Amino acid sequence: MADPSAPIRFGIIGCADIARKVSRAISLAPNASLAAVGSRSAEKAAQFAAANNFPASAKAYASYDAVLDDSEIDAVYLPLPTSLHVRWAVAAAEKKKHVLLEKPVAINALEFDKIVEACERNGVQFMDGTMWMHHPRASKIKEFLSDSESFGELKAVNSCFGFAVTPDFLENDIRTKPDLDGLGALGDVGWYCIRSILWAADFELPKFVTALPGTILNKAGVILTCNASLHWEDGKVATFRCSFLENLIMDVTFVGTKGTLHMHDFVIPYEENKASFTTAVMSGFNDLMTGWVPKPSEHTVMTDLPQECLMVREFSRLVADIRNKGAKPDKKWPTISRKTQLTLDAVKESVYNGCKKVEIVE
Repeated sequence: MADPSAPIRFGIIGCADIARKVSRAISLAPNASLAAVGSRSAEKAAQFAAANNFPASAKAYASYDAVLDDSEIDAVYLPLPTSLHVRWAVAAAEKKKHVLLEKPVAINALEFDKIVEACERNGVQFMDGTMWMHHPRASKIKEFLSDSESFGELKAVNSCFGFAVTPDFLENDIRTKPDLDGLGALGDVGWYCIRSILWAADFELPKFVTALPGTILNKAGVILTCNASLHWEDGKVATFRCSFLENLIMDVTFVGTKGTLHMHDFVIPYEENKASFTTAVMSGFNDLMTGWVPKPSEHTVMTDLPQECLMVREFSRLVADIRNKGAKPDKKWPTISRKTQLTLDAVKESVYNGCKKVEIVE
């Protein structure tokens, strides 16, 4: 029987750039440890381990399968191209490894369902890598959005995430290749926008989505910029824009009948140890209409650990409960991943079909 106090031992499958950040998070998390990394060559795996301060006890493998075959590994983090997710996430689950999967979770919901089925059949925990949800700022914001006196009823969300890539990125990055990460900007940065919208709506799926004019595709047909609107039966509306071709922006605004909340860094906070948001409640103008009464207020939330570390800590806590207490995997995480994927799939369908309305069927 495993030592209940033993940290969750992670193997990392692939040496993508994002794995640098998550490796650091695993090393900082009090209930996790870096145990192995696998690449397509032992040399690359060893170089990655050395560059990212893996402990001397960590193993560097020349294949992904070797990580999965290591009986000492409890969980794997998968930062592979999206087209490889279903293969390797299913393989990990079959080897009884808990799965922390980078977003977007799959090319489409049908592929994701195969991952969920494998995880459920093998009793392993699944979680996607949407890090901002684990920052304590998120829980503070949720308190405000749930306050009927301060925020009221959610009516609208506007979300935008974009950054300006280099010519080399446009030519060579996997996120511009249809056979690797064919969802492009929609899958990469659009995922965060969609998640922020669904999160605010308590993961009630919209009735339908419509892509808006302004989509930009590369020569291979991969999305570099797109916009969409989401619509609910009760009248809620959300819009988002995602792009690889614009200056860095990570804005989201939640609009209620009584209050409004703004974030300007909702995916990656300006600073690692703190994050802010602004609220306005029952806003109006002064007598001369020269200013706001009352003025919006800024709120700052401190954290001792980076948000990606808090994600690893929560994932590891769930895994430890399964290992030590016989707990069942928490179905919350695959459920919200699937709803995000379903919405993304509908937006993609609308983008490639002349901005037609696409209904979402769960």
